[in-house]
Amino acid sequence: MSVFQEINAPLRTIMTPGPVEVDPRVLRAMGTPILGQFDPVFTEMMNETMEMLRYIFQTKNQWAFPIDGTSRSGIEAVMCSVIEPGDKVLIPIFGRFGHLLTEIAERNGAEIHTINCEWGKVFDQQEVIDEIKKVQPKVLAIVHGETSTGCMQPLDKIGPACRELDVLCIVDAVATIAGTEVKVDDWKLDAVIGGTQKCLSVPSGMAPITYNERIEEILVKRKKVEKGIATENDHVNVGRPIRSNYFDLSQLQDYWGARRLNHHTEATSMLYALREGVRIVLQEGLVERFERHQLHEKALVEGIKAMGLELSNDVPWKLPMVTCVRIPDGIDGEEVRSMLLNQFGIEIASSFGPLHGKIWRIGTMGYSCRKENVLFVLSALEAALIRLGANLHVGKGLQATLDIYESKNLVAK
Repeated sequence: MSVFQEINAPLRTIMTPGPVEVDPRVLRAMGTPILGQFDPVFTEMMNETMEMLRYIFQTKNQWAFPIDGTSRSGIEAVMCSVIEPGDKVLIPIFGRFGHLLTEIAERNGAEIHTINCEWGKVFDQQEVIDEIKKVQPKVLAIVHGETSTGCMQPLDKIGPACRELDVLCIVDAVATIAGTEVKVDDWKLDAVIGGTQKCLSVPSGMAPITYNERIEEILVKRKKVEKGIATENDHVNVGRPIRSNYFDLSQLQDYWGARRLNHHTEATSMLYALREGVRIVLQEGLVERFERHQLHEKALVEGIKAMGLELSNDVPWKLPMVTCVRIPDGIDGEEVRSMLLNQFGIEIASSFGPLHGKIWRIGTMGYSCRKENVLFVLSALEAALIRLGANLHVGKGLQATLDIYESKNLVAK
């Protein structure tokens, strides 16, 4: 039998659009002793997490809780709990994750309608509203921050239009929650899915969601409680039950609500992590956190430009936490990424689909969004590109970034 050594993961500076570096306070929280999932101390942590998530989502919704699983689990939980076979679902696609929404809706038997725009652009909101009026779907499913292209779709007019037209608006805010404004109530969004491994700086493994009473009305009609735990007042025979047992929001409500009806064994350490992660966000303050992301984005962008590189998402709809850099002609993008990782311990990302091999994606999210990280990635990128023969404005990038920081009198944080 082989003798396996203990884990000894190398230290990395992670500057991808997710996952990102985890806040040390979150890592410490994950070492907290395990409690039973119905221990009153633990259920109080659950209640506190729900309360804090409402602030993060900027909502008064009763339901705001995490799905145990990666961000995709949250998307699947919402969509499979809402969509019934034959329902019309409209999905505007402007990057990879619009295709994911389509995939999940298709697997739940929806009648799919899509509109598409070029990767790197977003939709004029009126175009989406006009398509809603044309298709008359039950659901509009749309991505807020598309990390594959570094673009962010405005929603402040789309949400109210959906409400007026009696269409459910389901939003993938995995990349944007806790990094930029996601105004669930003001934008009249019916269900919103977040992620832990991006701006929250918590390990991947939970998907915070929130939804309103319009969604809950559907859940109540489709609610089917397992016979092994159902009482005489519970429905055990339903015409069109939610297909998934694990992702059944109607049962999860009973688990996260006062009834505490057993559904699954809670991911205890991940709940500790999420609770600490959202606590840290609220301690910093949402406005202050959004401003921090904007500052470090500006510092990175000015450094990239001064170096002589071009951005592919230098547009008004740029996603504040993802900067997409065009790979210079004659440079092997993967060779640069390999050098950054092997020589500097820095990870940046490539992209997908039509942008694969054409851009690098640099994330400034959550705990990774710090002055020292921005300066480090710029200096390492310049060194790697010089090594590989790129034509740069040597030394200009870091100076431009330092100008931004010095203008703000920013100490490292």
